[in-house]
Amino acid sequence: MDLFDVANISLAAGPNWQAETHMVSVHGGLVAGVDEVGRGPLAGPVMAAAVILDPDNIPEGLNDSKKLSAKRRDILFEAIHASAISTGIGEATVAEIDQINILQASLLAMRRAVDKMPKSATSLLIDGNRSPEHDLPDICLIKGDGRSLSIAAASIIAKVTRDRYMAKLAEKYPDYGWEQNAGYGVPAHMRGLSLVGISPFHRKSFAPISKILNEDSRTTY
Repeated sequence: MDLFDVANISLAAGPNWQAETHMVSVHGGLVAGVDEVGRGPLAGPVMAAAVILDPDNIPEGLNDSKKLSAKRRDILFEAIHASAISTGIGEATVAEIDQINILQASLLAMRRAVDKMPKSATSLLIDGNRSPEHDLPDICLIKGDGRSLSIAAASIIAKVTRDRYMAKLAEKYPDYGWEQNAGYGVPAHMRGLSLVGISPFHRKSFAPISKILNEDSRTTY
């Protein structure tokens, strides 16, 4: 059941601190928001971020990263790193995605993000409806990046980090437009696949890529 139902917390317009307050009242200590990005792309790792915000120094304008412009995300990315008590980034590689499936890889990235925080949390707020099954107590929030400020911050850190990673990767593999599409299966990416085939960073377990492998074994890189 959703925390906002359990704790009788109303869903306000945009993320707030109510879920964090509830978790501190139950578990004490520090609460980390956790979110992942990159489940849908055809290429690149899935990444996750964990963020413990300072309740006395929360950057203004935090929200679901998908609702923010790239420029605004970049500004908030720096503000979060400057003000947060602790942040961590975790990822699961393309090979891990293909081996254990994208859902399990996403949960693995979340666990790694929590473990990468220099200062440990006491409890976790998880975006979505699946717990990463970390040792710490957690609560899952559906659409949590629009409900919890800590999860919103994690969504921004994860999104900006992965977008920058894919843009850097595009310098070596320029045919797919990853600097613009972050590996999603948009027309420009699909045109690149039809022209040069797959790269080592494509997810072979994803249907569009496995179809190409079955039909055509070309690999340019």
